[in-house]
Amino acid sequence: MSDVALVEKLVDKHRDLKREIAKVIVGQDEVVDQILLSIFSGGHSLLIGVPGLAKTLMVNTIAQALGLNFKRIQFTPDLMPSDILGSEILDENRKFKFIKGPIFTNILLADEINRTPPKTQAALLEAMQERAVTVAGHHYKLDLPYFVLATQNPIEQEGTYPLPEAQLDRFMFAIKLDYPSFEEEVDVVKTTTTDEPKTVNPLFNAQEISDIQHVIRRIPVPDNVVEYAVRLVGKTRPLNGAPDLIKNYVDWGAGPRASQNLIMAAKTHAAVNGKFSPDIEDVQAVAFGILRHRIIKNYKAEAEGITEEEIIKKLF
Repeated sequence: MSDVALVEKLVDKHRDLKREIAKVIVGQDEVVDQILLSIFSGGHSLLIGVPGLAKTLMVNTIAQALGLNFKRIQFTPDLMPSDILGSEILDENRKFKFIKGPIFTNILLADEINRTPPKTQAALLEAMQERAVTVAGHHYKLDLPYFVLATQNPIEQEGTYPLPEAQLDRFMFAIKLDYPSFEEEVDVVKTTTTDEPKTVNPLFNAQEISDIQHVIRRIPVPDNVVEYAVRLVGKTRPLNGAPDLIKNYVDWGAGPRASQNLIMAAKTHAAVNGKFSPDIEDVQAVAFGILRHRIIKNYKAEAEGITEEEIIKKLF
């Protein structure tokens, strides 16, 4: 199938996919959109929201609709790296045998990732970046496609270990979940308190998703759009020549990985909307999710209640 036909097919299947997910997940359209953008771009996502907003259910439903294997790890302070990666055991023939951990899947839900110490958080790093893990000197490739969707509860600070900036930077999107509207919450209560099971049909398989990722990488991007994305990321850095807003409120800006992610996400955003090349509007549409967690605000911004979204919007 030609690239043009694949993009046209993706538009239809993306629409069907959202309809399938909506059988279980009420509202949260923007959140679902961003998770799908990160999956089709080959990136990872961090979901930030208070308990009870169906973060786990959402990831599980999306995995079912995409026809991918799904595993969940509940992060706790006593979780060890071997609990994630797997470990070697002696079998009955007194030979070492590797038992794979939950990291060997297509979609990994890292639930409450900020609840576990840095040693265990770091166990995900190699898998996220290299799509491979090293255990006891042996290198194991993970099945592709591979995504980490991590959740984080922003209201609890006691007994948590905030993700280091280096690890935050490896997440393509940071997605904020808000409370549903009154009407949406009524629908949630109605649909979740009955005895009617909802079945989600798989619309893709692992190979199709890999094909889509390759097609999206082949989408051409005009030079002015690449320059706009790089300039936008450059403006977030409090260096000489930076806007006053950044110098006053930002300690640290986004790195080159943000520019790469902006272009990849803009390509995907263009493709799912039926365009064959991204423009500046596509870059702006994905900028909040990609830059939100890469801008480190200073104390003055915190004191004055300046949000990351306000800072990003003023850079357009």
